[in-house]
Amino acid sequence: MIGTSPSASPAVPAVPLPRRPLTAGGAGGQERMRWWYESVLGWPTAPGAPVRLRVGDRFDVLDVPAEAGHAALRRLGRPGPACEGPRFPVAVRGERMLLLVAAGGADELPGLLEWLEWGSLELDLTAVGAGGLMRAPLVPGTDPAGLPPRTPGRDGSQGAAVWLRPPEPGCEAEASLPTLSALGGTGTALDLAGLVRALATQCHRVRLSRATR
Repeated sequence: MIGTSPSASPAVPAVPLPRRPLTAGGAGGQERMRWWYESVLGWPTAPGAPVRLRVGDRFDVLDVPAEAGHAALRRLGRPGPACEGPRFPVAVRGERMLLLVAAGGADELPGLLEWLEWGSLELDLTAVGAGGLMRAPLVPGTDPAGLPPRTPGRDGSQGAAVWLRPPEPGCEAEASLPTLSALGGTGTALDLAGLVRALATQCHRVRLSRATR
């Protein structure tokens, strides 16, 4: 048996990076997920399982039918290269789409809908803000360099949320979140009013199409 010198052994990182898909099953998978969100993204989580992200601190969430969300994203155009254009994090869970927006966006939603003249209509468009929780989408894998996880398919599986557009740690995820221009938009983030307009239009179309089926 050939031995190796201790000095030749590779350094062991203080916190080992996940090497398997971060699935929802098992305590180990849950803790690897929690580590990724807290240590890589800096997003606070709530105690317990499954892993849940605290909403209202780093981001708020818009919740719409997935059909309407996909249509709205197509209408807004394809995202540009990393850190450019309207490439903000988006997750899907079953038939729902969860779009991350700047913290405070949930409080702005009712006023925006009124201003856009959608306030009097019943839309399947809701928001989660300060004090809320979002079940952490599954992280399919992260490479040893800490790059963003691979993007999964369009639909969530078995009721678990997955990232359609995962957050990108190297780009400061919060900088890409849709925000009101009047509140200091950076010029790279999508305007929240434009996003809400597109979502409301598509939610209304989905509602009408379902009513005629």
